[in-house]
Amino acid sequence: MGDGFETTDMKSRDRVAKWWTLREDGRIRCDLCPRACTLRDGQRGFCYTRMAQGQKMVLDTYGRCSGLGLDPIEKKPLYHFLPGSQVLSFGTAGCNLNCRFCQNWDISKARENDRLTTAVSPGEIADLAVHYGAQSVAFTYNDPTIFAEYAIDTARACHAEKLRTVAVSAGYICAEPRREMYAEMDGANLDLKGFTEYFYWHLTGAHLCDVLETIAYVCNETECWVELTTLLIPGHNDSDGEIRNLSKWIVENIGPDVPLHFSAFHPDWKMRDVPRTPASTLQRAREIARGEGIRFVYIGNIRDREGGTTFCPGCGDLLIVRDWFDVCENTVGESGQCPRCAAVIPGVWA
Repeated sequence: MGDGFETTDMKSRDRVAKWWTLREDGRIRCDLCPRACTLRDGQRGFCYTRMAQGQKMVLDTYGRCSGLGLDPIEKKPLYHFLPGSQVLSFGTAGCNLNCRFCQNWDISKARENDRLTTAVSPGEIADLAVHYGAQSVAFTYNDPTIFAEYAIDTARACHAEKLRTVAVSAGYICAEPRREMYAEMDGANLDLKGFTEYFYWHLTGAHLCDVLETIAYVCNETECWVELTTLLIPGHNDSDGEIRNLSKWIVENIGPDVPLHFSAFHPDWKMRDVPRTPASTLQRAREIARGEGIRFVYIGNIRDREGGTTFCPGCGDLLIVRDWFDVCENTVGESGQCPRCAAVIPGVWA
């Protein structure tokens, strides 16, 4: 098992990865995600970022990012996590899923390291966030699962500066790295891309059960604040039955207070023949989810003022009004309570 975490040599940015096993036949099995890629010397895993090198597995994206940006936290999307605050976002390249509908494919599907244009250490990322007045740092653009070592080190550097950390992930990760990674995260938006094994296997190359296990673990076994996002794709995961089953699972397994975001699809990557998601589909999904007991259901990627508003589950009063990513009104404040009826609103407010 990989237990070191040092540079392979003084001139290389490659790092010895964690979570791998050297097999008796000399091949290396990656233990980061359920794909369990088994590699001979010089071969790369499905994510392209992890490579067998000698008798070690190296991560060649450590300390290298594909972009940095200052965003509203609502863009992640996180609606119950320091609303109205700024977050410093960064990512690397590659992905361990194969979503045919990927909305960020130029980064997540990159197979060339020329996407990694900026060399930046964990401490430098924390310093940049402080300099620009961000309250948190988000591991996003591509899935932080595949650069978990880099994300963990950066999270620790951020915590030393009293910054919070956020993971935006599809949740396709094994138990041990999951435990280590989410122990360092203050917030997460996890994708629940659909609710059938057929959808997951044929459109993402992953398995639904592994994602559900991650969602349940992070929600029930950690202190990390979680919100979920489902990208609704016409004709693929937008039926009443699938939305209803997804909503029931959420209520029964992680509770009614986990916010759910239904997001609009636009034609991209290998699904350019599928139309955009109509506003009516998102609104229908929102009503179904609320009818099944989820208290906070939001609409994203289209302009929908009601679908972006946080309502008090006690008295129904408007609490946080949003216009796209702008917070127009926020009466929750740092108290985390409705000012009218004193109902506690789950989230991270202070």
